[in-house]
Formats: sequence, C-alpha cells, structure tokens
Amino acid sequence: MTGRNRGGLWRGLLVVLLLLGTVVAMSWALQRQLIYFPDRTPVPGAGEVIAGARDVTLHTADGLELRAWFVPPAGPTDEGVAVLVAPGNGGNRAGRAGFAEELSRRGLAVLLMDYRGYGGNPGEPSEDGLAADADAAVEALEELGFPAERTLYFGESLGSGVVAALQARHPPAGIVLRSPFTDLADVGAHHYPWLPVRVLLRDRFPVVEHLTTSDVPVTIIYGDRDSVVPTVLSARVADQAPSLAERVVLAGADHNDPVMFGSRVADAVARLAHRVE
Repeated sequence: MTGRNRGGLWRGLLVVLLLLGTVVAMSWALQRQLIYFPDRTPVPGAGEVIAGARDVTLHTADGLELRAWFVPPAGPTDEGVAVLVAPGNGGNRAGRAGFAEELSRRGLAVLLMDYRGYGGNPGEPSEDGLAADADAAVEALEELGFPAERTLYFGESLGSGVVAALQARHPPAGIVLRSPFTDLADVGAHHYPWLPVRVLLRDRFPVVEHLTTSDVPVTIIYGDRDSVVPTVLSARVADQAPSLAERVVLAGADHNDPVMFGSRVADAVARLAHRVE
C-alpha cells in the first residue's frame, strides 16, 4: 500500500470515528427526548370528561404542583380499594379516561396521575422526577382515604418502572404491570443495537431488580405482538417475579392496541383487588 493510500485510509477512519463520536454525543445529550414523549396540552377538568370525577393536586417534594384526576367507584359495589395509574411515556391523563371508567365500573377508585411535563404540568421528566411525582400521588391518595395498603399500583409500560420502584418505598396491596420491561436499557438495546445504550443511559428504571426483593403480589399483563417493549422482556419480568399472582397474555395485541386499555386489563386489576382484600 502506498503512502498516499495509507493516508486516505486513515483520513477515512478518522471521519468515521468523528461521525460515530457525534452520534454518541448527541444520543447522550438528547436521550430523554427519545424516552419521554409528553403531550403538554392542558386537559379539561375531570368532571367534564368523566361523570363524578374531580381534579386533585399533587404536591411533590421538590416543590411542583401537578394536576391529576380522581375517579370514585361507579359500580354497584364499592371495593374500598383505589388504583394509582402510572402511565407510559406518551400522551396525558385524558387518553386514559376510558380505562379509568372501566376500573370505576368494577367498584374501584382511580387516581389518574400525569407526570411533570405532561398534561399541562410544570417541570421536565426524568427518572428521579417521576419517582417524586409517584410519591406525591401516594400521599394524595392517603389524604383521600386510601392508604397504600388499600391501593393497587398500575404501571403502564414506562410506568412499570415507576411502580416497581414505588412499591419498594411505599408497599401497596398489590401491583399490576402492563407491558413491563426488565430494565429500560434492555428496551433501548433492542431498538438501538448499534449504540452503547447500557453505557449512555441515565434513566434506568430497573424493574426486575426492584421486584426480586418484593413480596407484594404482582399481576403481569402483556401482548404477544408488542413492537415497543419486546414480549420476551415482559415474559422475563413475570418469570422472575417471586410473588406473581397472575400472568395475562393478550394474543395478537401490540403495545397500544385498544385491548391494552380495555375490559380484559381492567378485569385483571379487579381480580387482584379481590385477591388482596
């Protein structure tokens, strides 16, 4: 190889390295924009969307005031149990109104929270921030007459990471994880296999790590055609949960299909509520 050819090869390698370095640096700086997709649109009052619902304010330890909806039981029976719904990484509480009504018709009270930055709330989302938001939601439910031991935590997708950590700080009657992952790095590595996700990721949400030391009953729900959280990760969470109450696999269901917010999921929540009464 001539000196000119060697020089060209090194220049080419340098360009590739610079491009890779730029991609990695941008991934580090912008990673939370790849994790959180808040709908910041202000939502209407709770009673305008769900009959009998009312607005509540969550007060976080770091000084934020977050809006949430409380939906009382509307069924023929009142189970005396509340469900704290920790949503996924997109949308806002208005998009979970139908699911809240499904739970309410089964005699369950519901707190639909929105994280910081979502649904007109102040702040920017992060793992620590969402943890503080969930703590504030637990405190609000206790003020409404539902202490943690009379509450189920429902975590949807990213919310499964929020709930898994929350149950270690404030043990509830039970938890339901819908489309959970083992930890967020596993999801990132699946979608971005060419990036060193495990090195770069700041927000980890280690679901399995929190569950392996927990004796709180847990129901795991997932679809077998999930294109967002690989089904194998949800199955692994169920396999490793020491206090598994039920595994519900929805055949043919993708991550955000209507069935994932519908009656079959609400039925599974109600079954866990009856079990822990």
